[in-house]
Amino acid sequence: MGYEGLDFDDIAGGVSPAFVETLYRRYKADPSGIEPKWQQFFDGLENTASGPSWANPRWPLAETDALTAGLDPTQMEPAPKPAKGGAAPAAKPAGPAASEADIARAAGDSIRAMLLIRTYRVRGHLAATLDPLGLARQDVPADMTPEYHGFTAADYDRPIYLGGTLGLEKATVRELVDILRANYCGNVGLEYMHIADVEERRFLQDRMEGKDKAIQFTADGKKAILSKVIEAEEWEKFCGKKYVGTKRFGLDGGEAMIPAMEAIIKYGGQLGIREIVYGMAHRGRLNMLTNVMSKPYRAIFHEFSGGSSNPDDVGGSGDVKYHLGTSTDREFDGISVHMSLVANPSHLEAADPVVLGKTRAIQTIASDLDNHTGSLPVLLHGDAAFAGQGIVWECLGFSGIRGYNTGGCLHFIINNQIGFTTSPQFARSSPYPSDVAKGVQAPIFHVNGDDPEAVTFACKMAIEFRQTFKRDVVIDMWCYRRFGHNEGDEPSFTQPLMYKAIRQHPSVSVVYSKKLIAEGTIDQGFVDEKVKQFNLLLEGEFEAGKSYLPNKADWFGGRWSGLSAPADAENTRRSVDTGIEKKLFDSLGRTLTEVPADLEIHKTLGRVLDAKRAMFTGGENFDWATGEALAFGSLLSEGYGVRLSGQDVGRGTFSQRHAVWVDQRDEHRYIPLSTIPHGNFEVLDSPLSEYGVLGFEYGYALADPKTLVLWEAQFGDFANGAQIMIDQFIAAGEAKWLRANGLVMLLPHGYEGQGPEHSSARPERYLQLCAEDNMQVVNITTPANYFHLLRRQMHRNFRKPLVQMTPKSLLRHKMAVSKAEDFLGESHFRRILSDPSAPADNDVKRLVLCTGKVAYDLIEARDAAGDKNTAIVRIEQLYPFPGEALAARIARMTNLEEVIWAQEEPKNNGYWTFVEPFIEASLAEAKSKVQRPRYAGRAPAAAVATGLMKRHTAEQGALVADALGHNVREEIRRTRNN
Repeated sequence: MGYEGLDFDDIAGGVSPAFVETLYRRYKADPSGIEPKWQQFFDGLENTASGPSWANPRWPLAETDALTAGLDPTQMEPAPKPAKGGAAPAAKPAGPAASEADIARAAGDSIRAMLLIRTYRVRGHLAATLDPLGLARQDVPADMTPEYHGFTAADYDRPIYLGGTLGLEKATVRELVDILRANYCGNVGLEYMHIADVEERRFLQDRMEGKDKAIQFTADGKKAILSKVIEAEEWEKFCGKKYVGTKRFGLDGGEAMIPAMEAIIKYGGQLGIREIVYGMAHRGRLNMLTNVMSKPYRAIFHEFSGGSSNPDDVGGSGDVKYHLGTSTDREFDGISVHMSLVANPSHLEAADPVVLGKTRAIQTIASDLDNHTGSLPVLLHGDAAFAGQGIVWECLGFSGIRGYNTGGCLHFIINNQIGFTTSPQFARSSPYPSDVAKGVQAPIFHVNGDDPEAVTFACKMAIEFRQTFKRDVVIDMWCYRRFGHNEGDEPSFTQPLMYKAIRQHPSVSVVYSKKLIAEGTIDQGFVDEKVKQFNLLLEGEFEAGKSYLPNKADWFGGRWSGLSAPADAENTRRSVDTGIEKKLFDSLGRTLTEVPADLEIHKTLGRVLDAKRAMFTGGENFDWATGEALAFGSLLSEGYGVRLSGQDVGRGTFSQRHAVWVDQRDEHRYIPLSTIPHGNFEVLDSPLSEYGVLGFEYGYALADPKTLVLWEAQFGDFANGAQIMIDQFIAAGEAKWLRANGLVMLLPHGYEGQGPEHSSARPERYLQLCAEDNMQVVNITTPANYFHLLRRQMHRNFRKPLVQMTPKSLLRHKMAVSKAEDFLGESHFRRILSDPSAPADNDVKRLVLCTGKVAYDLIEARDAAGDKNTAIVRIEQLYPFPGEALAARIARMTNLEEVIWAQEEPKNNGYWTFVEPFIEASLAEAKSKVQRPRYAGRAPAAAVATGLMKRHTAEQGALVADALGHNVREEIRRTRNN
């Protein structure tokens, strides 16, 4: 057996010729006493018929070893091939048998050559010609020289056996180095030896290594690449002339990105891609929109004139040009690919998880979760952002995780070698911005942006790799930023030497056209004509932009067909019946309580299921988790999808959900709701991420309005780590970018003395963001109302984000229960709830308004005190505030003397500052003699809660007493004594 099929990274990494000689002696004594791969290696050095012989063509004989043995290397002949169907003829003797030492030395030369090859594979990129400006050139590392591996100048021109490596049976050291430098140290440098999978490495080696592996395009292909570079460059120049000083965050210096993106579409289409979802920051976005996404130039010119900022044109508040998205179809070679560019805020890399989530939804809808070949996420990054933003790693971490894997994302770094005014040496600790991607074993192509062919070649290889192995790939295109951070910025303040070089450096189109002219592919007339014709086109589009009228926003096409914006923003109820039939209710009860025969559940789960069966048998005491499961199950039975993700959501942070049952013997999983036909149920314990996972789920909900998408925080305040997604996407995305979204956020909230980190979901932050009917904020107190809330989310003909302050102690509170009838018939979600033991309306003198868990504390304290004049009304929906419903409720209380808002949160947190004006408006509408509500709750505080149980209990008792008009000091004394 020869050794050309062996993986020399495995058998030769770090070995020395002396070690090989020792190992060979062991092999001669006992072949089975060494590693099998080394056995194969030495088998290839031996002629099994007659022992070691110079005639063996698989023997890596070095010329000096042949001379040492007294042989003439020019007389060496290979053994003749066996006749067809016959035995192998005897080898022609070409000299005396070699000694074992000769074989070991010859093997050592081959090993040294293999180590040299391996060094180029590992570190060749360090000597690649990557920087168009020539400022970051690096000498060839010492370990990439033949001398480092034991060769001398006298060894350069003698043949060494390679056994098929680099596609060669043998080569001289000089030839070897020339090939390796051409393969790994040209305008493309490849990092891939960190990849553990041998097949993935070989795939890349097969396409990079060998004499014939120069980057080659046809004449027509080169002209097409140049044409796109010219269009990219002339677009930026044209905008610069027409809108002097206006920010456009141009691509100037990185124009090779445009043909690169086209290559992804073209080659991706040939390999099965039918949909691409793009995400990118602002630099180069206008170029991408026009020259890749085919957005009409006149539309962009219209937006430059201020048209896109006019809400009357399309609705919403609008956003600046370089944040907007679009969608389109492009066709190459008869293959149509749908493309969408996700809108993004200025927060760098914030769009990344949105793109991944949207792609995952598309794959789910298309039943493409096994192959992931039909749709592709493509993220374009800045170099400083890719290295500096933690969300990049969070998204890379999704690449191999169940429920979040998209089959590989293609990352394209526009490496300007600067971040705003910060040079790379001050911005990161690693040689490249892409180094973080090694953590998921993604191959990384470093490429010179002044060579559009090399960039296009890298994209072609990247898309082939992704479609074959379903893994993330990174392209790091080294370029430069011809102007400052924006077109009005002066970059020489901080990088004078770089910008001196940039001013003297020709543009990409000039560099590339000179190359094509020199090789005879085009002449200067071709370039001049392309520039002329494109500018004529832009002038015509510029004039057309003055009278351009945008279409109404395409909110509700495709998967969103049948949905719309709310018809009446003033009517904040928009109620729909969400009760279910008794037959379905009973069927879901069986689904949620029956244990398969082959499943051994935990004994505590068994008691939970016993209690659940009792609920369905008796029709009472339905708890929070059962109400939620009924909502999920009923939606699934109606054909909706349900996707629940977050940390520990399968079991639930408080052991309340048990959506996944784990066998106690072998840990196989059973998910009761997944057995319901028609719908698709996913419950996913997510990575320990808030920012990335919440963005992913937002993107998923963006693509699929027919799936109830929920993200649950482990504790409500953990959502703070995802505040960018909340501020920029969830709260404002509809107004800015005209994209509706029905994402649900479940945020555990409630004051149980667990300290500031585990009490408050910071509801005040969400309420501050509420305006223009942008989202819903609720704090529900009964399982049935939670059931109806979730069903309402899908049954209305519009989608709004929903923020739900979910309970902790109410999960098992004796009063927080519902009856079977509450889920059935023509029932619906209730925005306000009265307490079950409220006095008659005419007897009410004090009205306590509240939301959430504190309602039960108030009810218990009132009833214990025998108070017959206090009503407690729960505001279940905080926004849109149910003002008209509250006014109607107050109007019935004709003897009302006092209205109190009671909350557990400190006065500067929670709901008070938000609800106070709404309550006043409701009092006015009800024509009540009470004009303003009074506050009852904790004093303002820097931390949202105390961590001392005794203090918590005293504070809670005081606020309840204050709300009910009891003696506060006596209540404090009593609670402290208890």
